[in-house]
Amino acid sequence: MYPTLYRKRIIPDECVKLKDDVILYMDKDVLLTKWQTLKPRSDFHHGYSLYMLGEGIKVSKFLREDDSLYYWYCDIVEYSEDKEDNSMTVTDLLVDITIDEDGRIDVLDVDELSEAYERGLITDEQFHRSVKRLGNLLNTIHEGSFERFTDFIDRYS
Repeated sequence: MYPTLYRKRIIPDECVKLKDDVILYMDKDVLLTKWQTLKPRSDFHHGYSLYMLGEGIKVSKFLREDDSLYYWYCDIVEYSEDKEDNSMTVTDLLVDITIDEDGRIDVLDVDELSEAYERGLITDEQFHRSVKRLGNLLNTIHEGSFERFTDFIDRYS
C-alpha cells in the first residue's frame, strides 16, 4: 500500500495532505505522482512530480489544461516517513529551480532560504543540505543529465 503524502512548507508554516495526488510508481529510490492544482490557476492546471528520495529533490512537470508544458519545477526537499501511519512528509527547503520550455533556468527563493536560516526556522544542517542539493541539481542541469528525470516522468505520463 502506498503512503499518504503531505507537503510541509516552512514559509509560510503549513502542512497539507496531498489527498488527491495519485501515486503512479514507487520503489526505494523514487516516487512518481500525478496531480491537479490544489486551487484553480490560469497559468497551469495539472502535472507530475518525481520525488528523488535519496537525492533530496522533487522534479515536477507543470502542464497547462491542454497538456502543453508550462515549465519544469524543481524543489529542494527532505523526506520523512512515518511507518506506523504509512505516511511521507515532504518538507520544502525553500530554494527552487524552474526550467521553461525554451530551456531558461531560474533559481528562486534563495532569499527565503536565507530568511528561514536567520530566523532559526531551519537548522544548520538543513541550510547546508539545501545549498549543496541546489548546487548538485544545477550541475545535473548544466551537464545535460536532467533528462534522466524528464524521461522517467514522460515514461509514465
